[in-house]
Amino acid sequence: MFGTESSLSMFLNTLTPKFYVALTGTSSLISGLILIFEWWYFRKYGTSFIEQVSVSHLRPLLGGVDNSSPTNSNSSNGDADSNRQSVSECKVWRNPLNLFRGAEYNRYTWVTGREPLTYYDMNLSAQDHQTFFTCDSDHLRPADAIMQKAWRERNPQARISAAHESLELEDCATASILLAEEEATTIVEAEKLFKQALKAGEGCYRRSQQLQHHGAQYEAQHRRDTNVLVYIKRRLAMCSRKLGRTREAVKMLRDLMKEFPLLSMFNIHENLLESLLELQNYADVQAVLAKYDDISLPKSATICYTAALLKARAVSDKFSPEAASRRGLSTAEMNAVEAIHRAVEFNPHVPKYLLEMKSLILPPEHILKRGDSEAIAYAFFHLQHWKRVEGALNLLHCTWEGTFRMIPYPLEKGHLFYPYPICTETADRELLPMFHEVSVYPKKELPFFILFTAGLCSFTAMLALLTHQFPELMGVFAKAFLSTLFAPLNFIMEKVESILPSSLWHQLTRI
Repeated sequence: MFGTESSLSMFLNTLTPKFYVALTGTSSLISGLILIFEWWYFRKYGTSFIEQVSVSHLRPLLGGVDNSSPTNSNSSNGDADSNRQSVSECKVWRNPLNLFRGAEYNRYTWVTGREPLTYYDMNLSAQDHQTFFTCDSDHLRPADAIMQKAWRERNPQARISAAHESLELEDCATASILLAEEEATTIVEAEKLFKQALKAGEGCYRRSQQLQHHGAQYEAQHRRDTNVLVYIKRRLAMCSRKLGRTREAVKMLRDLMKEFPLLSMFNIHENLLESLLELQNYADVQAVLAKYDDISLPKSATICYTAALLKARAVSDKFSPEAASRRGLSTAEMNAVEAIHRAVEFNPHVPKYLLEMKSLILPPEHILKRGDSEAIAYAFFHLQHWKRVEGALNLLHCTWEGTFRMIPYPLEKGHLFYPYPICTETADRELLPMFHEVSVYPKKELPFFILFTAGLCSFTAMLALLTHQFPELMGVFAKAFLSTLFAPLNFIMEKVESILPSSLWHQLTRI
């Protein structure tokens, strides 16, 4: 034992400061090269090379099983081609389930002191109101002329005063709409005003319907009256839904879709899907999806995630990650997982809200498809439907992150859809209030091995610098470190030497 200690101390004493400089410099160079390679591989393929080798080659040797199911991309080629559009184009849509300003948004402001709507969002709503509720011939009727100015007013009180002034002249449908949206403090009051608006709106619609072919002016009036009538009926259905009369709301929405089948831009089917899910009428939900989840129609989070929920419902109550890892995924489970992957690729922000990993806020009046704003709007109304299906959130939790391993990175190509737009973050920051932390995608977390290699590279570079500046001090430090490192080994060898016979120990040391 004494010979081993003397050999170690002799070896350490013969090391010069140049050796320590060369050692740390070489270590820093090697770790730096590894870091550069890892970073390049991550930027190109979206994963760590060391992690990939560990999962692909070492994990099977250690008994691990990879459960990632293969995806069938043949059926998605047409969908991707039909939905091909400019990556830089981000179209903002009106939220089909937007809340009432007076009865819901204002209540939030009274309680918290925060404004749930941004100026940009409200400005878009003002533009919508002017587009759908006004026309060039409004100056011919005093009540409509007042409302034409009211929709342009920025001050809420000025708009409300103008609506009352319009109602004093005649029974104006758009004036009642404005009061129902902004002055009514409860849904019951809003419903009453919408019923008043419906009576006036139906009268105007019938009159303009008879005159619509008599000139461009009458065509514009009929188009405006149609928009007003559809808006009123839809909001009345939403009032019924909010007041617990869900079956009545479903009937009103179905009748509205039959009466105006060409107005698909209003996305009334999304209101219908939410109401049917509340009734747990999954067969009718599937029937609506069969019509609107079509390859030629634009997708939405409601369409994709509702389809995933229905497929998850068939297997989620008995799904177990441990059992699936042993026996593999069944056909139904694979279909459910693929539906979840499809939904997550369309809008990757939704799962964190459904899994309550991120706090919900009131949804904005406008949403950006595939953006954080759409995810908030969907989760706000549909989280309860996912919770109602036993095991659905557990299945989502176990599978949603697997989507990102299948999507090419950088996102120059899509997998099931066209590439993810790069402008969503900017648009969502305009739509969502300042107190909300906007969810950003693609935002890949750096793999552990890249962070580890970066830390190792920085540490060895610092050691090289210190050794170069203070070679003698670092030599003393290295000797002390190595002595401390080998202290447990020396202690064990002393114990072994005391137990074993000296002749046997002598023969072992010679070997």
